[in-house]
Amino acid sequence: MKAGLGSLPADDDRWAYEIKWDGYRTLAFVEHGAVRLQSSNRHDVTATYPELEQLSSGVHASTAVLDGELVVLDDGGQPRFELMQRHERQAVFHVFDVLRIDAHDTIALPYEDRRRLLDQLVEPGDNWLVPGHRVGGGDELLAVTGTHGLEGIMAKRLGSTYVPGKRSPNWRKIKHRRRVDVVIGGFTSGDGNRASTFGSLLVGRPDGESLVFAGGVGTGFDQAMLESLTARLNDIAAPDCPFDPPPPVAYRRAARWVLPHLSATIEMTEFTNDGLVRHASFVELHEGTH
Repeated sequence: MKAGLGSLPADDDRWAYEIKWDGYRTLAFVEHGAVRLQSSNRHDVTATYPELEQLSSGVHASTAVLDGELVVLDDGGQPRFELMQRHERQAVFHVFDVLRIDAHDTIALPYEDRRRLLDQLVEPGDNWLVPGHRVGGGDELLAVTGTHGLEGIMAKRLGSTYVPGKRSPNWRKIKHRRRVDVVIGGFTSGDGNRASTFGSLLVGRPDGESLVFAGGVGTGFDQAMLESLTARLNDIAAPDCPFDPPPPVAYRRAARWVLPHLSATIEMTEFTNDGLVRHASFVELHEGTH
C-alpha cells in the first residue's frame, strides 16, 4: 500500500499519525524462524541486511508478513537516506503494519485493529521496533518533526483497510519543505512533451569564488515558464562548465552549460550529505546570482 503527498486532514480526529521515516520501504516475511526481506520493487534484499536475520525471535507467531521502513541513523540519531544507500552502518526496521499472522490475513481489518495486533505481535529488538502513533494532533506532531529536522509525518485514516500494491487516499505523506536560492549553471535536454524545452535545471550554490554543484531541478514549471526560460537559457549558453568541481558524469552527459547569470528559488526537503538538493521543485526565477 502506497501513500500520496498531501496536507493535514481537516477531520483531524479521524486520522492516526506516525513519523515518516526516511529509508527503504520493505516487507518482511517471517516463516518458522527464517526471515525474508523484499524491497518495494519486489527484489529479495535479505542478504543485504544480515542484521535482520534474528527478527523472527521478536515476532510472536510462527509466520507473519510485516510492512515497514529500513532506516539508518547518523551519530545524532537522525535518519539519513544517504547512509541507508551506502549501508555503512546497521539498519533498523521500523514496522508499521501487519498483513498476515499465521493463517490469518489482516489486510481487511481497520487500521487501528492492525496496529493493536502489531503492538502485541512484535517485541522490539536491537534492529527492529514498532514506532509509536497517535490519533489526532497531526499539527502538533508535524511541528515536532520539523523542530527535530525530520522529513515529516504520515496520516492514516482510521477504519481504513490495507490495499496491497495500490496508492490510497487513506494514507498521506505530509513533508516539510524549505525554500532556498540557487544559481542556474546549465540544463539537460528534454524529451517527450519537453523535447522543445529542457528536462532539468542544473543548479549550484556560491562558495567564495566558486559555484558548487547542487543537483538538478526538474519539476514545478508550467508550460509558459518552460518556454520563456528555455529562451533565456539559450541566450546565455556557454561552452564551459561553470561548476567547480564539475558535476558527476551522470549529470554532465546530457548537460548544456550557461553563464551563471540567473538564480532561482526552489523548494526541497533537504540537501544530501553530498550537497545535492533532494525532492526539489522550481518556485520562481530571479535576475542575477544573489
